[in-house]
Order: sequence, then structure tokens, then C-alpha cells
Amino acid sequence: MSGTLAKIAEIEAEMARTQKNKATAHHLGLLKARLAKLRRELIAPKGGGGGGAGEGFDVAKTGDARIGFVGFPSVGKSTLLSNLAGVYSEVAAYEFTTLTTVPGVIRYKGAKIQLLDLPGIIEGAKDGKGRGRQVIAVARTCNLILIVLDVLKPLGHKKIIENELEGFGIRLNSKPPNIGFKKKDKGGINLTATCPQSELDTETVKSILAEYKIHNADVTLRSDATADDLIDVVEGNRVYIPCIYVLNKIDQISIEELDIIYKVPHCVPISAHHRWNFDDLLEKIWDYLKLVRIYTKPKGQLPDYTSPVVLPSCKTTVEDFCMKIHKNLIKDFKYALVWGSSVKHNPQKVGKDHTLEDEDVIQIVKK
Repeated sequence: MSGTLAKIAEIEAEMARTQKNKATAHHLGLLKARLAKLRRELIAPKGGGGGGAGEGFDVAKTGDARIGFVGFPSVGKSTLLSNLAGVYSEVAAYEFTTLTTVPGVIRYKGAKIQLLDLPGIIEGAKDGKGRGRQVIAVARTCNLILIVLDVLKPLGHKKIIENELEGFGIRLNSKPPNIGFKKKDKGGINLTATCPQSELDTETVKSILAEYKIHNADVTLRSDATADDLIDVVEGNRVYIPCIYVLNKIDQISIEELDIIYKVPHCVPISAHHRWNFDDLLEKIWDYLKLVRIYTKPKGQLPDYTSPVVLPSCKTTVEDFCMKIHKNLIKDFKYALVWGSSVKHNPQKVGKDHTLEDEDVIQIVKK
């Protein structure tokens, strides 16, 4: 382990020394690729065997979405968690696992949302310090990350936490790079760019891929891409998670300062202690989670508006809906009747490929 850490420190030092310009772009790309490979070793050590990753830590996924809270000690993270869970919780039972507590599940707009404390990610967890690794494994399964910051010292903390999460292959508020990448058996490296590139040229691409022992591949750059983008695509284990910055302790600042904070993207100012602005926070959480609620209607009865079936916005076909309820449902599926914004007339007969929209009502008709 310490060998890897030493190598990482060495490369980071060399990158810091190297001036950024056209001549060194090639060299920096190579160093970045080496760094990415070493970091991967830290998160997922080589040699398999010997106990799974994070025994007894993987918190069972309950509810429709999972939110991870990250923050330095004493920024008010636990107050925020317990006050949110206290106000909106439907289960007050604390589920203890060996390493973390799940402060609970809140119900919001009919969806069950799991709140998770992700302790000890900060400062050096990506270098394998502390119990960071298991926490990261859980962080990567979150649908949304909330970074809780103290409004009096937000920026330093923000950078550190972002760096840690980035180091684990978690990309915040960003989409996967628009790069096509396909390995081949022969034919060398074919590079096509559909728009001008400011950082990557054939030589840089070749040397980054060579670092991964890839000598035959088709690479298509569909946007102005960086070396980091290409490395992310080759590594292939990056997760893209939306993130909200929660600025706590706003009772300690002036109204003018508060106005400025409101303009910062992805930010919500709150006071966890006084429970100020929780509504705003929950609204934004709902926006970022992009959940779709579907109400079920048993034959001859009124729809059940109390407990919707909640789907992620990328999986909202009638088939996805059926799978969420029970995998056998699709076997007996004949057609569905749908009321709501996804159909032209109410009700409309649809097949399993029909895409549902938020707050549609559905009745499944079996064979």
C-alpha cells in the first residue's frame, strides 16, 4: 500500500512542477493516466481474494433513492441529518451497521428517500487512509450527494471534498464525456474528431492509451475533450452523480451575504439548527433526483395516490414499471390502461414499451 502512496505522491509532485503548455501536454497526459491507474489500485486492490470489499458495510438499499451526506466534522451534518429525518421520517428506527448509521428514510412527495451519512471520506481517504474505502463504495451507489459546508469557511472545504470524491472516480454534476471508444484486435489507433480539439492530439491519445497497453482502438472525440476525459472513458468505472452544496449556519451571516450565496449554482443555504429553509432544500433534492411517480389503479377501484411506484427518469416504460413491482408481472402482461400526461386520451391502451410520465395512473390488464 505505502509503495502505491509513495508513487502517487511522486507523480503529483512532478505534475505540480511541470508547466502547462503545448509542449508538455503530451507528458502531462501520460502522468495523468499513470495516476488514474495507481488510484484505482487503492480503491480496488489487486489480487482479489481475502474478504469482499467492505464486509458488513454495504447498507441495504431501501426506498426509491439514496442520498449520501458528506462534510467535515462540526459543520452541522449530523444536526441536519437528524432534523431532516426527525421532521420527515417515517421510520425512527436507527439501523446500525458495523461502520455507519443510516439516519433513516424520509418520505417526500410520496417517495421514500434513504439518507446516509458518509463519514470519513475527507482528506486522504482516497489514499486508503481510515475506513475510507468501504464508505466510498457506498458513496458510489448514491443517486445524489449532499456536500454540507460551513457558510463561514465553505471554499477550502469544498475543494478538498471535491478532490476526494473525484479521486474515487465520482464525477459531480457532470455528464459522461462525449467520446466514442472501441478496442480492436488490429489496425492501430484511429482518431477522429468531429470538432476542433484544444488539448488532445493523436500523439497524446496514443501515449495515454499505450499506458493502458492499448495499441488498437477507434477513438471518436465528439466534443473538445481533455486528457482527463479520455482517461475516464478508458477506465470505464466512473460514476456521474448530481450534487448539491448545502451551506449551513446561515444564522451567522448578513442578508447581503445570503443574497450572494443564493446565486451560486447547485447551492442551498440553510440553518440545520433552526431548521431554516428545509423546504427549499427538499425541493432542490427532488429536482436533482429526477424521480417519476406512477399511481396504480386496481380494476374497478380508485387510484392509490398515497403510495406511488417511483421510477428513475431514465427507466419509465411500462415494462420498467412492471419489473419494479414483480418480474412475473411482465409474463402475464396483456396491455395497460394509462391516464395522464403521457397519453393523448384518457384512458389509453398501451403496450409495454410506452413511456410513462410523472403522476400518470396505470392499470395493468393480464392475459
